[in-house]
Amino acid sequence: MTAGDSASGCYLHAAQDFHLESRPLPPPTGDEVQIAPRCTTLCGSDVHYYKHFRNGAIQVREPLCLGHETAGEILALGPDVCKTNPDLAVGNAVALECGVPCEQCALCKNGRYNVCPNLRFRSSASKFPHYQGSLQERVNHPAKWVHKLPREISFEVGALLEPLAVAVHAVRRSGAVLEGARNSCLIFGAGAIGLLCSVAAQVEGCQDIVMVDIDKDRLQFALDNGFAQAIYEVKAQRGTTLEESKAIARETAKNIGEVKWRDGNMVGQVQRTFECTGVESCLQASIYVSPGRLPHPVFFLGLQHDQATQSGGSVVLVGMGTPDHTLPISEISAREISLIPTWRYAGAYERAIEIAKASATGATFNGARLANVEKLITHRFNGLGSIQEAFDHATKPKDTSGALIIKVAVGTDGTAK
Repeated sequence: MTAGDSASGCYLHAAQDFHLESRPLPPPTGDEVQIAPRCTTLCGSDVHYYKHFRNGAIQVREPLCLGHETAGEILALGPDVCKTNPDLAVGNAVALECGVPCEQCALCKNGRYNVCPNLRFRSSASKFPHYQGSLQERVNHPAKWVHKLPREISFEVGALLEPLAVAVHAVRRSGAVLEGARNSCLIFGAGAIGLLCSVAAQVEGCQDIVMVDIDKDRLQFALDNGFAQAIYEVKAQRGTTLEESKAIARETAKNIGEVKWRDGNMVGQVQRTFECTGVESCLQASIYVSPGRLPHPVFFLGLQHDQATQSGGSVVLVGMGTPDHTLPISEISAREISLIPTWRYAGAYERAIEIAKASATGATFNGARLANVEKLITHRFNGLGSIQEAFDHATKPKDTSGALIIKVAVGTDGTAK
């Protein structure tokens, strides 16, 4: 495929209604590069747009091309690319960082461009006109936000760099680790983000990870593939009153603390908690601590101090779920638990590439032998004509044969490798 003046793509016109369209695409100008996406993995936000034609409070206002977890091949360079990213050349395999900030505001100048109020993000309807996603034949993208892939990283793993960057950013936000305790962490949610948070935690020296989910098959996958050393299947239950909900959260925290590591010791105190579900009961359970059992800090998708939550600990929020939660503020205040939010990532791709390379080659990184992130891709589809089927799979926990679905990949040029 070569650069041209138009490109076909799949555009969502209504919930679960894709149209294959050809739209004008001029040659890259200035510091742009033109890229042929080779693999895009489907994200939870893509799935929300597909199912509801909105993502939370964000309503789609024009046909929207989805996809932002993407790697591809450079087809053409704009005339100024040599100034902004001189290492790039036609034929390079690259990953796209799909959030493009203004670079002028105080947040951008202080390295927090992920919360730039003028940031445009591919496949998001937050700005109008929408910044179209990568499920198309070719896209023009600023060279500054393109990352060259080492030869050890496939297009599929390159696509996973975007959610891996989310995990890297969360670990950074969580702060320092307490000394003198077992270096362990708790992860709520055994989906793709939770699994990638495990890998990011492993890099920071955390080799004891307990993972919690309502799906026993996801938990077994995590245990079998080195993403967890202990697991706990939480019951799917919901209190009818606030007091019932708090009681369920306390009981969940107690039960997690009594899970045993492979050496026979109880999980008890963990160094950090990653909340990757966005579910209120999981957030509450991360904060609560059974007396004498769980004196540790909690991080929702984060990495610091201890687990389900010690006094002075931190709760790092990563999972996007219910927009409003009821939290035990008196518990948080009396034990000075820090609630730390995260939003996407900033300056995390370089680290994510290092992690992905070590994961792909089996090399140790900071002394850790990492789980293989490519195993997250359980289902593959090829070509723009397969996108409807790919999204139908991404909405389900298992396929028609009963096989677990974790991450769906689409090869938009006919190959997903």
